[in-house]
Amino acid sequence: MSITAENLVWRAGGRLILDGVSLAARPGRMLGLLGPNGSGKTSLLRLLARLKRPQSGRVLLDGTDISTLAARSVARRVAFVEQHATTSANLRIDDIVRLGRFPHRSWLSRWSSADDLAVDEALARAGLADRRADRWQSLSGGEKQRAHIARALAQTPTELILDEPTNHLDVQHQIGVLRLVSALPITSIVALHDLNHAAMFCDDLIVLDRGRVVATGEPGTVIDEALLREVFGVEARVESSPHHGRPHIHYLR
Repeated sequence: MSITAENLVWRAGGRLILDGVSLAARPGRMLGLLGPNGSGKTSLLRLLARLKRPQSGRVLLDGTDISTLAARSVARRVAFVEQHATTSANLRIDDIVRLGRFPHRSWLSRWSSADDLAVDEALARAGLADRRADRWQSLSGGEKQRAHIARALAQTPTELILDEPTNHLDVQHQIGVLRLVSALPITSIVALHDLNHAAMFCDDLIVLDRGRVVATGEPGTVIDEALLREVFGVEARVESSPHHGRPHIHYLR
């Protein structure tokens, strides 16, 4: 058991955003969250990361209600990478990644060898070990996203939540980021916009529509032509990819 949600309800500005959403993220697997714009994906991720609290329902970490846990203890376990994560300071890359160690340190504690190791491993996993002394403004868009993921990994989380981490990246960097996340030996929950990328990299999928779960399961059982038509409003042909055996969507005019 990892992160689970039970009957989450969330309203904002008098509008119902999430309506009875339940899910279970299987340990060590990549769970993709899909849905049209406005379906509630970002709100759901923020509830799962304890950045918001639901009006009803609950989020559980290994069976414990996340609302009963201290914020610092949650941050030691759950890392969240926002869709528009950025920084205005032109810091060194390793200084940005060091920020991920804050949940593990008190105001009086000194920087330790364990902190150094966590930062080194995070940079290595993100493919930025040789860029650690470079400045933020020198990075490409894909490298900046990797730096944010490295900062999250420096928290040494067991669960990683990412809100559309490939947004505004070129195709090469989109694939690179998803390969990085899918190879991590932790539980990840990722909101994605590209359905073919979700089918290619995610172990499991959840599809939201108007704040409700309308499909859940492995890509081969979730992605079909009826779902694409009814939820996403597109006509498409779904075939099994000869390269990875997973569904591949061919959009029709």
